[in-house]
Amino acid sequence: MSVIKKNRSPPTRSATTRPDLREEREIAAAYRRGEFVSQGTATPSGQLQAAARATPLKDQRINIRLSSDDLRGLQARAQEEGLPYQTLISSVLHKFVTGRLVDLPRTLPGALRRAGQRRTTPARR
Repeated sequence: MSVIKKNRSPPTRSATTRPDLREEREIAAAYRRGEFVSQGTATPSGQLQAAARATPLKDQRINIRLSSDDLRGLQARAQEEGLPYQTLISSVLHKFVTGRLVDLPRTLPGALRRAGQRRTTPARR
């Protein structure tokens, strides 16, 4: 059991001797002197605002029942695209409603077939 005396604070290191604070102060001083220059890689805020206005507001929630096979196929496809599967579903529905969904014949990758997707091409006789 350890005992701490009342009114005694733990020993502290001086802020000037701590390397992390010293480095932060050096960076702040360099910034104030104007030593940092923008590389111009940021997107102008006008472009961001236009993109935000063009993005439809998602203000309604729905529930939908899907087969397990279809859900696994959507999740696999979304993973290939690097998207959350709900975002992919929303995108597909939006493209369908706006007439921009293009139905192209495509060969399913093995991962989707293993996930339970049915082939859409007719069987050969």
